[in-house]
Amino acid sequence: MTTTWPLLAESHDALLNAVKGVGADQWDLPTPCDQWTVTQVLQHAAGDQLAYYAAITGGEGPAENPFAPSGTPLADPVAHVAAATEAAAAAWAGIAADDAAVAVPVPPNTLDAVTGVGACALDAAVHAWDIAKATGQPQPLSETAATAILIAAKQIVEPLRAWGAYAPALEPQDGDDAVAALLRYLGRDPEWTAA
Repeated sequence: MTTTWPLLAESHDALLNAVKGVGADQWDLPTPCDQWTVTQVLQHAAGDQLAYYAAITGGEGPAENPFAPSGTPLADPVAHVAAATEAAAAAWAGIAADDAAVAVPVPPNTLDAVTGVGACALDAAVHAWDIAKATGQPQPLSETAATAILIAAKQIVEPLRAWGAYAPALEPQDGDDAVAALLRYLGRDPEWTAA
C-alpha cells in the first residue's frame, strides 16, 4: 500500500525550496521564531520531520532536540532537509487515509491519518514561511494548503501553546487570506520583518 498525501508533498516542497533559497550569508539571520536563527529553524523543521518518521516507523529520530536546535552550521543544509522530508514522506506513504490511530510525536500522540499528516505538513509549511520571510523570499504557502493546514492546526496547537511551541494566537484582521489566517492562529504576524 502506498498512500499519496498531496498536502504533505506541497509542504515538503515549500520547505525544501525555502532552504534552497537561503543565501550563504543568511544562515544567522533572525526569524519569526523568537530567538532562533535561520539555521536553527531549519534544524527544528528537519528534526520534527524525523520525529514523525520515528513515531510512525519506530526508526531513529532526530540527532538533537528539535526544540533546542544548536545553530551549528550544516555542511549541506539542502541535503539535511531533503533527507528528513523524504523519511517523513516514506513513513506517511505506508499509512492508509482511513487509519484512525497513527502514532505521532505531538499530543495526544495518536491522531487519525488526515489530522496527523496535516500536523506534519503544518510543521514543514510554517517553517518554510519562517525561513522564506527571514531571507526575503516570496511567501511559499498556497491558499489551499493553508486552509487544510489550519484545520489540522486547530486540532493540535492549543495543548502545544502551554509548552511554548506556539505563541498565543493573534487577532484576525479584515482582509486576511487563508495564509494570514493560519499564521495569525499560530501566533505569527504575516507582516513580520527582522527590523
